[in-house]
Amino acid sequence: MSLSDNIVWHPSIVTREDRQARLGQRGTLVWLTGLSGCGKSTVANELERQLHAGGFATIVLDGDNVRHGLCAPPERLMLEQDETSAKRFGLGFGADDRRENIRRIAAVSQLFISAGLLTITAFVSPYRDDRDRARKLIEQSGAAGDFIEVFVDTPLEVCERRDPKGLYKKARAGEIKNFTGISDPYEPPETPEVWLRDTPSETPERLAARIANYLDSAGRLRAN
Repeated sequence: MSLSDNIVWHPSIVTREDRQARLGQRGTLVWLTGLSGCGKSTVANELERQLHAGGFATIVLDGDNVRHGLCAPPERLMLEQDETSAKRFGLGFGADDRRENIRRIAAVSQLFISAGLLTITAFVSPYRDDRDRARKLIEQSGAAGDFIEVFVDTPLEVCERRDPKGLYKKARAGEIKNFTGISDPYEPPETPEVWLRDTPSETPERLAARIANYLDSAGRLRAN
């Protein structure tokens, strides 16, 4: 018998349905994916603003923000832990570490969804298999429709021209390894629930509104 055999799920007296009824909405994970600089974080935060203004309970998990704590890289953890622990638990940007990064985010999102929250994430999440595993985790623990994939489809040349954090410039200079779109691949979604094509005529407000409209039409903005 392994140690995991002794871990038993303890059900809550207050159920997910109870929490959703109190909030008047259905716990949902809105997963925004796309290249760095495509506008994921901007759209995610605008979506939260619109939903919050409508009286809904929300939370945003942003790729950069979680790298300050939950998924911090080893060099950041070394500021508060010994080197061995930092290297063991810290996450870099190689394929294996990206996979663990997405696993952690999906697991945390699962908890938020069970609380009835409209959970919005903004992660490059470049690998299709990782996103599919996240969907499987969310839907197996809940129901079909709990995971909504949103592809922010902005061409690489546009993202590189924007380069709001100067990351593409560093990647081109060889200062950043494993950078998606330059030295690492990006596998776009094949059938996302929402496909946002970021064009000059679009605005973050309009793109976010399209997601909100989808949530409404899918019945996620009401408890039943």
